[in-house]
Amino acid sequence: MKIYGFISAAMLWIGGVLSVGAQSVYPGQHKGKLRVETSAPHLVESFDLRDVRLLPGRVRDNLERDSAWIASIQVNRLLHSFRNNAGVFAGLEGGYESVKKLGGWESLDCDLRGHTTGHLLSAYGLMYAATGAEIFKLKGDSLVAGLAEVQDALGDGYLSAFPEELINRNLKGKSVWAPWYTLHKIFAGLIDQYLYNDNRQALSVAIKMGEWAYGKLIGQSEETRKLMLRNEFGGVNEAFYNLYAVTGDNRFKELAGYFYHNDVIDPLADGCRDFGTKHTNTFIPKVIGEARNYELTGDDRSRGIANLFWDEMVAHHSFVTGSSSQKEHYFNPAQFSKFINGYTGETCCTYNMLKLSRHLFCWNASPAVADYYERALYNHILAQQDTESGMVCYFLPLLSGAYKVYSTPEQSFWCCVGSGFESHAKYAESIYYHSADELYVNLFIPSVLRWQERGLVLRQTTAFPEESVSTFTVEESDGAPLTFKLRYPAWSGTPEVKVNGKKVKVKSSPSSYISINRRWHKGDRVEVSYPMTLRVEMAPDDSGRGALVYGPVVLAGDMGKEGMAEPAPFSDPTVRNDYYTYDYKIPESLPTAISLNSASPECVVKRDGTSLNFLTSDGRQLRPLYDMHRCRYVVYWDIDDTDKNKKK
Repeated sequence: MKIYGFISAAMLWIGGVLSVGAQSVYPGQHKGKLRVETSAPHLVESFDLRDVRLLPGRVRDNLERDSAWIASIQVNRLLHSFRNNAGVFAGLEGGYESVKKLGGWESLDCDLRGHTTGHLLSAYGLMYAATGAEIFKLKGDSLVAGLAEVQDALGDGYLSAFPEELINRNLKGKSVWAPWYTLHKIFAGLIDQYLYNDNRQALSVAIKMGEWAYGKLIGQSEETRKLMLRNEFGGVNEAFYNLYAVTGDNRFKELAGYFYHNDVIDPLADGCRDFGTKHTNTFIPKVIGEARNYELTGDDRSRGIANLFWDEMVAHHSFVTGSSSQKEHYFNPAQFSKFINGYTGETCCTYNMLKLSRHLFCWNASPAVADYYERALYNHILAQQDTESGMVCYFLPLLSGAYKVYSTPEQSFWCCVGSGFESHAKYAESIYYHSADELYVNLFIPSVLRWQERGLVLRQTTAFPEESVSTFTVEESDGAPLTFKLRYPAWSGTPEVKVNGKKVKVKSSPSSYISINRRWHKGDRVEVSYPMTLRVEMAPDDSGRGALVYGPVVLAGDMGKEGMAEPAPFSDPTVRNDYYTYDYKIPESLPTAISLNSASPECVVKRDGTSLNFLTSDGRQLRPLYDMHRCRYVVYWDIDDTDKNKKK
């Protein structure tokens, strides 16, 4: 396995489970660090990331590759553009010229420079919480200290890698590429450093930034506010709500409301489900901000907005992978198949949909939300990362014959690189949830949970989804009654459940929970087997196009490497529109059609051994999309449905 910039110190924690030593804030997280707790009703709470440790398996492999990459990035290189903006170079050995500049979207001529530093502040905090590896705390501390120095030099609380003039241009409605989007990443990263890394200097820096923003914005005319909000601003509203929760300072709550985008959110509040062709990843974070407003204030209007938006996204704007958008924008879902192209699935959109899903799950413990989360996690987030290099995709292309295009270690730094740094650090955050006397198991990922308040240590061992069985062993327990709620996925046949070797009757139905209530003691074991079958999921507007799915896993046909560009395109992107002009040069002879009975596809497509490799009757290979790398593939097949043909 080749990983660029591998630093072995980052991986010292691997080989055993460490003892318990963004993002957004969810009910139950970060107790003792919030001045304003969740006041809205919620059914379950999220565990802190430090309460769960991943065990060896396919998911942890992605985390390890991510950890090696983020550990390899030098702090001085991340700080360079900030120091350049503030004229701070004292103490740097060799001065200005000694620092090797970052490229791509972090180059000194890119308006978004500095956004990666914000993502990495979050990623270092997340990775420290997820692994306990000290290197991530040290890198986070160093990065925060350098940013504090820059902020002091700038003098008024402002902190960025670009001049404040970009903010001024935004306020005047002049052309500029998303300055508040970049500041959002820095705000969020500093807050995450406080929450996950216990870095109080980070909170101090964030507060000073917030005070600068308050002075800059509050008092501006309504015309200026509306003009400013036409530019992409990421989830800065959510960040200000989180800063309000951490500090109790009402100025930050007022700032969060300042970024309420009437033109986008008001129609949702009125029940409008037509998103037009808006920029998808500009839209989703605004709704996450509404979710935080609901949690902190109990505003049911905000809850209704979040619920309606999530329902519409999942029902009508998501591909089989759980991803959304094409060329970063919405499209008419009535013409769904027309937009299955080479620019589907901006990864940041899925990153943000998973964040929103976590909020909703805390409110309603909906198995449908958990079903979506699993689909998007396995088929997009897991699939984003190249298993050879550790690099990641911007888009997850679904055009038949396309292939994944990866970032480079030093010359990309796209938005989806930044969100990827975070996503691959936090797989453990949604495996388990809890109420006072219930433990929800949502994902089947090898892991150990430590629920300190209940004195419970639970080990989950599984080879899922390659195997259908997951085993849960109680390693410690206080012996008090507790209900295990095991997710019964929508895709599963009737599960077989055993407690200490004895079968338990399953009365639940798909997309629900199996409840087991008892006093749990050390050594108790629960085994659950979820039968998986092969099925076809048709495009909603075309009964002749469909994807093959096994259990929760989207399968892709391996189409080889004929005509693939070497080296991969976009290796040094400096113009964003490069993404929209690339030609995958797909061979015309590529076999993208398959003949099968949609009601029983297993007659034509059969599993090959114990792995998740499948073979068609004419010898074509299919594998999980998350393991389809450096080759062309097909997800949506042109399907000749033999069953329908017979009926004709």
